[in-house]
Amino acid sequence: MKATVEQIKGGLWGLIIGDALGVPVEFKPRLYLKQYPVTGMQGKGTYDQPSGTWSDDSSLTLCTVESLLGGFDVNDIGRRFVQWHKKGLWTPYGEVFDIGSTTAQALRQIENGIDPAQAGLNDEWSNGNGSLMRILPLAFILDGLPEGEKFERIRQVSSITHAHKRSVAACYIYVKFVEKLIETSDKQLAYIQMQNEVREFLPSKIGDDEYKHFYRIVEDDISTFPESEIYSSGYVVYTLEAALWSFLTTGRFEDAVLTAVNLGEDTDTTGAITGGLAGTYYGYQAIPDEWINSLARRDDIEQLIERFAEKYGG
Repeated sequence: MKATVEQIKGGLWGLIIGDALGVPVEFKPRLYLKQYPVTGMQGKGTYDQPSGTWSDDSSLTLCTVESLLGGFDVNDIGRRFVQWHKKGLWTPYGEVFDIGSTTAQALRQIENGIDPAQAGLNDEWSNGNGSLMRILPLAFILDGLPEGEKFERIRQVSSITHAHKRSVAACYIYVKFVEKLIETSDKQLAYIQMQNEVREFLPSKIGDDEYKHFYRIVEDDISTFPESEIYSSGYVVYTLEAALWSFLTTGRFEDAVLTAVNLGEDTDTTGAITGGLAGTYYGYQAIPDEWINSLARRDDIEQLIERFAEKYGG
């Protein structure tokens, strides 16, 4: 089922909003945010940036969106990532102020002539959330493809920077959940449907030794865990769990993204991934205008997202 224009706009704007809410408090511990919670857009903080500043999560997502306007081409996506890294493509103010080490190493590989599809690191220690944070646009373009082909495209795009099976699997689960949110108005039902389809498909692709890392998401119900058992570091599995938990345990867009950010640590990415879910589910109209209007390069973002939503929206 194709996403509607409202769902696509909601998902992409939601991701950027969640990112921007988290940027000023990235690396702050949960205990600090219990005392001084984020309640809206704010400036300064970790990177001393103005209010409404978004980070690499949004930059690489927007690079992906722009590339997909011309069709699916992993090499083109990879080249745009390099332009972001070297020339500030789709940055708020023309320069990169935040980049993960795994992403940086992979992009240097591409700069040195390695094929983007082969550039990503594939060791077990390279399972940060740097591909999960930018994978959302694929949820809007894979409708109608066989499941194996969907997985392969997700694998290719993740592997530009993060090629390990665990990172690829996290991206697949996230895209699959967004797909189900597009299809149903009941998010708990969407979660169960995602679990069923992932359980059926994923183990044969990644093996039981990798699949076990996703048991709390797929075989259990992550929304039933207490906050004390939800971790919000940069590890891809924990980020996915935190985003799902923040979305499933709240009832409004604002509550979902603020819950995610106030978990602490990797606040911008947890916020971005949660915002992608919540924005897709609740729709563009559910996102506060004041948050959208506060974003850096708001008009540029709007033009790009409108073009993408018109091309891929049903």
